Amino acid sequence: MTSSARVDLDGNAIKPLTICMIGAGGFIGSHLCEKLMNETDHTVLAVDVYSDKIKHLLEPDSLPWNGRIQFHRLNIKNDSRLEGLIKCSDLTVNLAAICTPADYNTRPLDTIYSNFIDALPVVKYCSENNKRLIHFSTCEVYGKTIGSYLPKDSPLRQDPAYYILKEDTSPCIFGSIEKQRWSYACAKQLIERLIYAEGAENGLEFTIVRPFNWIGPRMDFIPGIDGPSEGVPRVLACFSNNLLRREPLKLVDGGESQRTFVYIKDAIEAVHLMIVCYILDFLFHNNCQFRYKKHYH
Repeated sequence: MTSSARVDLDGNAIKPLTICMIGAGGFIGSHLCEKLMNETDHTVLAVDVYSDKIKHLLEPDSLPWNGRIQFHRLNIKNDSRLEGLIKCSDLTVNLAAICTPADYNTRPLDTIYSNFIDALPVVKYCSENNKRLIHFSTCEVYGKTIGSYLPKDSPLRQDPAYYILKEDTSPCIFGSIEKQRWSYACAKQLIERLIYAEGAENGLEFTIVRPFNWIGPRMDFIPGIDGPSEGVPRVLACFSNNLLRREPLKLVDGGESQRTFVYIKDAIEAVHLMIVCYILDFLFHNNCQFRYKKHYH
């Protein structure tokens, strides 16, 4: 069922959204664009500097969603067109970021600028123009678990309570300043705090998404095959690269590190439900306000 088949409480067709998607050309953005083109009638203003991962959605003109996805090649750092695109949208999804772990140590300044400074205009324009923002953060804002600081022989290490991360109560435990690996998590947490403050002081409506290692097609590259030879991809691509070259797998902490992985299609389904919830929330408030005014005025 597409959005054109949905109706509100009075039986009126629900108008499809116009979504400004910043970072639409990346791994997550490309899959979200596919979902929206294939299963909804929403229009996407796809903002990015690259379009390689969504070029199959942009051409040819015979595609059934022709005209519903428009690619805008711009850098959000310094392009005045960004505010106009946010203004003419119903909803903004911000996916733009440097989020490759190998870059956190080697490019800490770029990492901080990309994940905090460059996101400031997006938050500002959404707040000033009363636009809902879905902002992609990271699970890394939780930092280290309390359990990771316990002595290795401590019986408390067997208690799962010391490893559970809770959205509103977990302390954010980061490494020291000289550990530039934490530049990404700190920048992401700071932009979250700014968004939260905009909501508290200026009424910005927002949703924060904290992905836990989403994996799937178009996620990464194999060095020297579909990416730079000197590049360092994420863990699964590193393993694939080792296997292809018949090299030993490189393990962190001797293989004792634990990761949570989520397949991209499952994750995108959750993001789509966030968009559906936004629509329902908008309709509910508008419908209640309309009925109130109609009844009393």
